[in-house]
Amino acid sequence: MLGMPNRFSYEELKNVTNNFSNKLGQGGFGSVFRGILPSGSEVAVKHLVGFGPVKSPSQLKLLVYKYMANGSLDQWIFNKNQEPALGWQIRKKIILDIAKGLAYLHEECNQKILHLDIKSQNILLDENFNAKVSDFGLSKLIGRDQSRVVTTMRGTPGYMAPECSQQVEDRHLVGLFRRKQEMGQLMDLVDKCSDDMLSNAAEVVEMMKVTAWCLQTEYARRPSMSIVVKLFEGSVDVVSNMNEEDLLNGLTHEAMETFASTVLPSMLSGPR
Repeated sequence: MLGMPNRFSYEELKNVTNNFSNKLGQGGFGSVFRGILPSGSEVAVKHLVGFGPVKSPSQLKLLVYKYMANGSLDQWIFNKNQEPALGWQIRKKIILDIAKGLAYLHEECNQKILHLDIKSQNILLDENFNAKVSDFGLSKLIGRDQSRVVTTMRGTPGYMAPECSQQVEDRHLVGLFRRKQEMGQLMDLVDKCSDDMLSNAAEVVEMMKVTAWCLQTEYARRPSMSIVVKLFEGSVDVVSNMNEEDLLNGLTHEAMETFASTVLPSMLSGPR
């Protein structure tokens, strides 16, 4: 049908992946293999597991994605030997791409979608470092008329919604981030080994303040992702006195007007 995704037989995918011999990675829901279509386009083929018994090749579940040349984000931010390091403009673009992706899932789809496992391993980068949100294995579909969302605790510790990871948060960056934010020392978290990051430190810190707003334990005080996008794009301002108690009061008048005209954050910000 016109506009529908292409469908491939198992034999076709076996051929394009050279019998699934070039493994790109593995996650909780299966392994991913690199392949080349007859047209020459590179693809990533994910073999899904854990979805019931498989009695024949025709019952295998395989997803075909566009191959993302720069891999997953974690390979760039956790690999100290990665050269060249990501500059601030690329990092900012990746952050904005992720925010736009989540805003689309939350507010623009016919049926709202909660991903529930947003982490660097699930952010894929193409040859131009355009970021794509991937791996919807834990995602939850939400009816458009639902105003509050409650789910069982699931995801990756350290990446869960704040109210789901209190006991282990100090083992992760979020614990350090909160302490620095409360002490007004976010500048300490800017990479001192990168001249590019230091030269853009003021903008980096402003983005951290938006992050602090998103990490509040009280879900009703978190912003919707459409507001986050506006803040990142600079269409509304972030002021310097944002903190745990008065983040909402810290927004400019223009930001408050924008906030009032959008979906309330509690509709999709929690609880998880």
